[in-house]
Amino acid sequence: MNRKSIRSWLMYDWANSAFATTMLAAVMPIYYKSVAGQGLEGNMAENYWGYTQSAGMLLVAVLSPVLGAIADASGSKVKFLAVFAFMGALASSGMALAGEGDWLLASILVILGTLGFSGGNTFYDGLLTDIAGPEERSAISSRGYAIGYLGGGVLLAVNVAMIMGHDMFGFPDETTGMRAAFLTVGIWWLLFSIPLFRHVKERSRPHVQGGIGVHIRAGFGRIAHTFKTARRYPELLKYMIAYWFFNDGINTIITMATIYGAGIGIGTSHLIIALLITQFVGYPSTLLFIPLARRMGDKRALYLSLSIYLVIVVLGYFMTSALHFYILAFMVGLVQGGSQAISRSLYANLTPPSRSAEFFGFLSLSSKFSSVAGPLIFAVVGTLTGSSRIAIVSVAAFFIIGMVLLRFVDLEKGAREALAGEA
Repeated sequence: MNRKSIRSWLMYDWANSAFATTMLAAVMPIYYKSVAGQGLEGNMAENYWGYTQSAGMLLVAVLSPVLGAIADASGSKVKFLAVFAFMGALASSGMALAGEGDWLLASILVILGTLGFSGGNTFYDGLLTDIAGPEERSAISSRGYAIGYLGGGVLLAVNVAMIMGHDMFGFPDETTGMRAAFLTVGIWWLLFSIPLFRHVKERSRPHVQGGIGVHIRAGFGRIAHTFKTARRYPELLKYMIAYWFFNDGINTIITMATIYGAGIGIGTSHLIIALLITQFVGYPSTLLFIPLARRMGDKRALYLSLSIYLVIVVLGYFMTSALHFYILAFMVGLVQGGSQAISRSLYANLTPPSRSAEFFGFLSLSSKFSSVAGPLIFAVVGTLTGSSRIAIVSVAAFFIIGMVLLRFVDLEKGAREALAGEA
């Protein structure tokens, strides 16, 4: 195991988490509402943001099989990762050019940034098998997840200082501070990606015959094959369907919470500080969920986290002050990392060990398609009712359906099915 390669790989999680925090969760939604969406009537800025998130995830979902095929066949994952990282970083910094009323330009840049972020992760995740053996991957993956919390949180803290203390940085107002923050995301992303580009090497593989069209067809063919064989594992399928719902609820809260807060009148500085709270509470809480899950059992721990999310959504309807938003941000930080880590480990236990990469790839693709639904439902409900409060309550349906479906999953039987399939 090459320690330098592992450290370099981990640094990319530190690097690109800046996009997830500053662009998707914290600063950009506020900027979209107050600046780029200026002139839009009622709650249309929130609705357009929801449509933008859905469009970005749909584009990533459609391209995932193609990207996966290229990653497997080309032996050039690092090069393709560099291309997508550059695209995402350029789109992030380009947000500084979106001025008042430029909501369409902002939406296009967010979609391109999402493609760079999620598309690049296709190649980044694939590099894990090149730097570590099977027995080490889980621990290294968890370390990357935790380091991503810290990296995104550190830059977000800097961005908060740039926006709230804009005078100290020589900026005339908060808006200019936000635009400068967008520039820092692109620089941060590229700067801390350099160790990976320099030190992570792919294992040599036999040359794959055929052009790019052959590899793309193979990628879609592999997805179809996985879908057919997944029917041999009914508990895995039931869990996957439940996951589509509750994971979509989690993703919708991540992407829509800040612009929802802005829409009901929470101030910019309060919104960003709240997201900062989520980021730094999330790091220790994720680690604390490990002994909690051992004591309660993974399934009960997951139920607990999803129940808290359900409470968060309901309380969000009644939220009126910055203090309320702080409390909800703290609650999200308590369960966000733990719920995602537990749901991933449960899925791993239900997959045949020798085909885990194949089934995780299928989960990644299918969950990206399902993730279109949450922001889309938020936007549609907000458009039809004219109320973002009703729109946020609609997200509760994803958690309720997911929890109900989870009750029908027999984890022990599923683990036996996975081992039987291996035999």
